[in-house]
Amino acid sequence: MLSSGGPGTNGGPDGAAADESADGAETAPSVGFIHPDVVRAIRAVLVELGADLVGLMAEAGLNPRLVGRSSKPVPFTTVGRLIALAAERTRCPHLGLLVGQRTTLASLGLLGGLLRNCASVGEALRALEAHACVRDRGAVVGLGVHVDIAVLSYAPHEPEAEGAALHLERALATLTTLLRGLCGPDWAPLEVLLPRSAPHDTAPYAAFFKGPVRFDQEAAALVFPAALLEQPIAGADPALRQRVEHRIRRLEAAQPSTLTDKLREYLQTAVTRQRCKAERVARLKLVNRRTLSRRLRAEGTSFRRLANEAQFRVAKQLLADTSMNLGQISAALDFSEPAALTHAFRRWSGMTPSAW
Repeated sequence: MLSSGGPGTNGGPDGAAADESADGAETAPSVGFIHPDVVRAIRAVLVELGADLVGLMAEAGLNPRLVGRSSKPVPFTTVGRLIALAAERTRCPHLGLLVGQRTTLASLGLLGGLLRNCASVGEALRALEAHACVRDRGAVVGLGVHVDIAVLSYAPHEPEAEGAALHLERALATLTTLLRGLCGPDWAPLEVLLPRSAPHDTAPYAAFFKGPVRFDQEAAALVFPAALLEQPIAGADPALRQRVEHRIRRLEAAQPSTLTDKLREYLQTAVTRQRCKAERVARLKLVNRRTLSRRLRAEGTSFRRLANEAQFRVAKQLLADTSMNLGQISAALDFSEPAALTHAFRRWSGMTPSAW
């Protein structure tokens, strides 16, 4: 999610990111790319761990000198390759956790200034859900409320990509740090859900999140009381929030999304919430089912194809990174039984889930 950054990055805790000097040259990434601050955060962690920084970045396809202070977005898959290589070579299975902890509201530039100046925590998280794309177009942030429980999720567009599990834990560490910036340093979630197998040592996760961490889950999410959404943010400046949001919308307008892109983003969070129904999406987009189909056909795709792609991507990630069995995965993806998932997986990939 969101790029991670250290103390030296642009922006300020009082919303100074609205200044032209802080983010004036920033551009929103195109689909599949992420802000280079995340690479800089990985680099900082690798320096602390004494790793072969130059060698690892070269192997991942990155030029250390080009990353520098560049604002040029980096492919999400390249960052995944780097973080996977780094975790393996440093023998640090919780490297994603270390990278995500480096993020602050100040390090997020304009986006951090927007969150900091929202009236309430709920307003800030909804703004994050709507505008995270100005830093991260490799994944989507989702906020759901279920009676008295809120769920803040992070779902990459390419969950089967190398390093996906580490990307996910990095993102949840980032979200946790941002919430502590809004609510206070002692804030802790009720639960942390991670779609990866538990590492041998889970102590770093418990120490950072300060709450129960559930591994082998179907999605990456923070769970907390919905009442938190009503909590006011001290010192928020409505006028500054309006100015920052205006600038963010200009960035987004420079990188418009197609309907296909928007649906891929929606489906990536909806696929494990049993909401992959064309009628539901049509209502959300304020168009009828026939119009939705016609617009997607004009873009060379269909709702069924996009929904199948989302299910296939998540199925591969859960098979690769968790210890969930086929029955659990088929239930998470809303298949009637494991055999139905096996049939669909064979149609998508030409092989069974176990063979894959």
